[in-house]
Amino acid sequence: MKKKLSHYNPTGQAVMVDVSAKGATLRQARAHAFVRMKPAVVRQIRRLKLPKGDPLEVARVAGIAAAKRTAELIPLCHPLPLTHIDVVAELCHNGVRLTSRVRSTAPTGVEMEALTAVTVGALTVYDMCKALDRGIELQDIYLLEKMGGKSGPYRRR
Repeated sequence: MKKKLSHYNPTGQAVMVDVSAKGATLRQARAHAFVRMKPAVVRQIRRLKLPKGDPLEVARVAGIAAAKRTAELIPLCHPLPLTHIDVVAELCHNGVRLTSRVRSTAPTGVEMEALTAVTVGALTVYDMCKALDRGIELQDIYLLEKMGGKSGPYRRR
């Protein structure tokens, strides 16, 4: 079966995919992001000696809030009734690893919501730590897995 881009009509215009004929099923997606920073910044986070507070907790809440607003940020995304959002931010020796898990019972998947959650969480870590290091990098933003829907499961290798 030949794959094609779903957000374009035959004349090449960008369109929102019509999912009205699809049934609502359980959908889940997980995503990942990494915020690379200097060890000195990691040490400061570990000691929680930052002027704006704990960046991991603020990033976690920001990611949850962002997932709920994905359709407002990504023009052709469908607004979805999300049933669960979890964002985990963990401190590593060279930065912060963020993972998200998003669930919905809807006619379309939640990959964009999971990716939005970790991306905004990573941006929040940057915002909260930029005074210590403007060279912080957002890296490795990708989908870990998705379940549900016609295309079947996907798991990153």
